[in-house]
Amino acid sequence: MQLLTFTIAGEAYAIASRRVVEVLPLVRVRPIPHTPDYVRGIFTYRGQLVPLVDLGLRLGTGPLAERLSTRVVVCEFTIGGGEPQRLGIVAENVISICSSEDADASLPSLELPDAPFLGQVLRIGGRTVQVLTIDHLLPTDVASGLFPLPTATHES
Repeated sequence: MQLLTFTIAGEAYAIASRRVVEVLPLVRVRPIPHTPDYVRGIFTYRGQLVPLVDLGLRLGTGPLAERLSTRVVVCEFTIGGGEPQRLGIVAENVISICSSEDADASLPSLELPDAPFLGQVLRIGGRTVQVLTIDHLLPTDVASGLFPLPTATHES
């Protein structure tokens, strides 16, 4: 699997590159009141409103600094098996594409109830990289508030 790597608080993380739509410079957002602190707000991407998540706050390391190297990664996000939606994530030092097949060593995905988005840990090219699972980045209640829920189809 191809991975897009980046850093959060100096540590390397990655997401599956097939989920990446585009990498943008940091964008201005409109805050959404009463959302969790890691939801920075919404921004307009190609005529569509897209929620933006600060990975530093989501991972519990603190808000990411707004530097020239800070980027927005627009990803495909699905909720409940529905159609892919757009989700923006803020990351530092969006570094490169690498392959999980090049890993020297790996640990299986962590199974933490409060952090289901923390996936496999890989050792690639001398760096330890933790893979994030985009579809589990938002709790269901937050995701359902930001995105339309899939509609059930009923046969008559």
